[in-house]
Formats: sequence, structure tokens, C-alpha cells
Amino acid sequence: MIVLSLLAGVAAVGFGARWLGEQASVATSGVVVASRDIELGSVLNASMLQVATWPSGSMPSGAINDVKALESRVVKTTVMRGEPVLETKLAPVGTKGGLSAVISAGKRAITVRVNEVVGVAGFALPGNYVDVMVNTQDEKDKPISKIVLEKILVLAVAQEAGRDETKPKVVNAVTLEVGPEQAEKLDLARSVGTLSLVLRNQVDTVGTPTVGVRKADLLSLRESAPVVADAKPASKPAPRRAPKAKAKAVQRVDKDKVEVIRGVQRSNAEI
Repeated sequence: MIVLSLLAGVAAVGFGARWLGEQASVATSGVVVASRDIELGSVLNASMLQVATWPSGSMPSGAINDVKALESRVVKTTVMRGEPVLETKLAPVGTKGGLSAVISAGKRAITVRVNEVVGVAGFALPGNYVDVMVNTQDEKDKPISKIVLEKILVLAVAQEAGRDETKPKVVNAVTLEVGPEQAEKLDLARSVGTLSLVLRNQVDTVGTPTVGVRKADLLSLRESAPVVADAKPASKPAPRRAPKAKAKAVQRVDKDKVEVIRGVQRSNAEI
């Protein structure tokens, strides 16, 4: 048993030494990673970054190995602790910090007021996509609900633009990223009716044109011919009662007189 234990120990040491040798032979490089969670729009400084050892064979594209090269750069997306700070996650050189740094080229940011329900119960978080629906009156002053914008990126909720939130947050304002024409349409929509947000799948890019829903569509009303009640068979006229016959004169013969009775009147006539 002692001999077997010694052999097992020697084998374990040998395998460990071999593994350490293989690890030492792997080429590594330094890469700048986040030393803490960094919110989008933040201006980078040395306290947010650190250099970590990274295998050269799996170096991510756009990695940076010098902390000083990232001084005053602005991140356009949330970077989690330990995550490499890549060039694709940075705004162009010279960009100032804040929400404007994360707006895509050719896009605009517009804020709309929402409530607990309209804001999709707090689930419309930064980084999500929503459709914008308006409830208003049509040309005939009849109520209509219509989706006016599809796949709109949520940039911020209230004054927060962090995209790593996992819990719903009830807010009173949502900032959306739209194109110039979309901004005009959204501004008109909020002035003529009530806006609602419809949360959609992140990877769903297919548009669905709609014609809107009116009250008649909602209640499934359709014009139809008036319903005619079943005709009842004509009732036979009630039989007319024959007029009461006048009381016939009753004659009673007396010896020398005849008494004539007509109703309640009586008269005598001599023979």
C-alpha cells in the first residue's frame, strides 16, 4: 500500500509539473479591462481600468493594452467589471460624456412622458426596443388606436441610461432614439393623443403595417339589415253580438179588454 501511494504521488506530481509547463508555454498579453461596472456615456479614467493577462491566441478584436490610451474616452455602452474595453465600445475621440455620446449618427433623442402603465410597467429599460402607439380621433372624430413607430431604441428611462438593469423601474419619462422624420411624427402624435409603448423582442426586426383599430372593430360591430319580427297570424275578429231583441209584446186576453205589455209599460185596449 505504501508503495502504491508513493507511485500515485509521483504520478500526480508529474502530471502537475507537465500542466504547469504547458501553461507557462502559452503566450499571453496585457489587455485593458474594466475594474468596475461602467455606465454608458461615462468618461474613462485610470481608476475605472486595469490591465489583465489575456491569452494571445484568444485576444478579442479591438483590445487595448495601454490604460493611458483610454484616458478621457467615452464608452457608448455599458461595460461590466472584468470585461475588456474594446474600440467598438467607445465613442469617437473628442466626444463629450453624457447621453449625446451614445446617439447613433443621423439619429435624434426625444423624451416622452409616460406613466406606470404606458411605460410597459417599468420593463422598457435602456437598450430595449419598443413600438409607439397613439390613441386619438380620426377625421370623423371617432376614436382610433394606431401604431405609428416601430422598433424604437430606448436610450434612457428618467435620468438613467444604464443598460444592466434586470428589475423593472417605474418612471415618468422615457428617452427614445429616432430619426428626424420619426421625431416629427412622434411630436405630432403626443400632441393629438395619448401615447403608449409596446415592448418588442430584441431580435425582431420585421415591421408589421397596421390600419389601426376603431371602436367598431374592437366590438366587432357590423351593419346588418333590420330584424323583422315574425308575423303573427291574423286574429279572427270577435264575433259581433246580436243586438238584444226588443221585448215582444205580450198580450193577455181578458173578457172585455186586452192588456198589452211593452217592456215595463202596460196598456189596456178594449175589444
